[in-house]
Amino acid sequence: MPQTPISTTHYFTFEEYLAYDDGTERRYELVDGELLKMPPESDDNNDIAKRVFVELLKHVPVNRIGYKDTEIEVSGRRAKCRLPDLLVHTEESKAALAGATRATLTRDMPPPALVIEIVSPGAVNRSRDYRHKHTEYAARGIAEYWIVDPELQQVTVCQWNDGQYEDTVIMADQRIASSIIPAWTLTANQIFAS
Repeated sequence: MPQTPISTTHYFTFEEYLAYDDGTERRYELVDGELLKMPPESDDNNDIAKRVFVELLKHVPVNRIGYKDTEIEVSGRRAKCRLPDLLVHTEESKAALAGATRATLTRDMPPPALVIEIVSPGAVNRSRDYRHKHTEYAARGIAEYWIVDPELQQVTVCQWNDGQYEDTVIMADQRIASSIIPAWTLTANQIFAS
């Protein structure tokens, strides 16, 4: 299900976004100044996220993992803030949030080491994860970005190299080769197992 803006007449600044509270538990992303409601994930995507999370726990302390709870301010025409499915903090990005009232990595804070997005069905979602976020996370200097695609049953590992991402597609029984999680053991098939 695509995201829909809550207002088409007012563009939010990043500061207005941070202060926004509609009194609900609804989650939003800020995209080019528009506040977009995040629809609930599918049960399959939630299961995939949990499998990836459990594997991350084998390699990274739990306090350095963000699970659908840490925002990242990125660059765009207007204010933008993304809410990835999972991320792995660097020691510096985790330390930057110490004492904060909100888990938001602003542009003046160090980036996380790894961001993982699980692609939701639909052309808008595919474009957002493969094109827009690819560019935004690269511009933010995030060392690795994984695009986990249930429809294609593949994981695209985007690794920062000399100012841009180099993408490697992982399928079937291939194991993810990660500079951030070098001992990763799950294959693509294991990530998508039902």
